[in-house]
Amino acid sequence: MEYKFTTENFEAEVLQSDIPVLVDFYAQWCPPCKMMAPVVEKMAEEFDGRLKVGKLDTDANEQIRQQYRVVNIPTFIVFRDGKAIAQWTGASSSAEFKDQIERVLG
Repeated sequence: MEYKFTTENFEAEVLQSDIPVLVDFYAQWCPPCKMMAPVVEKMAEEFDGRLKVGKLDTDANEQIRQQYRVVNIPTFIVFRDGKAIAQWTGASSSAEFKDQIERVLG
């Protein structure tokens, strides 16, 4: 399941989550973001129960984007216990993306 994160639910859904959370910082107008959407969706299914996966629209949630200094999109940040523990930017293959997640989860 893929979540939709917003300024209103970010603390409860991301920072207070019992499991690690991958946040996809994206925008509707961003071609690489659109290219990564099916990859992110696939990871949500593959890591279900081990990793909460969701998207945060940077245009609609400017405060969160600024707080985590997201300049380029798509940017992916993994949170654990309320802290950002890994971050990467840009499009990648499904295999590369999965490897990145597995390295972070250990």
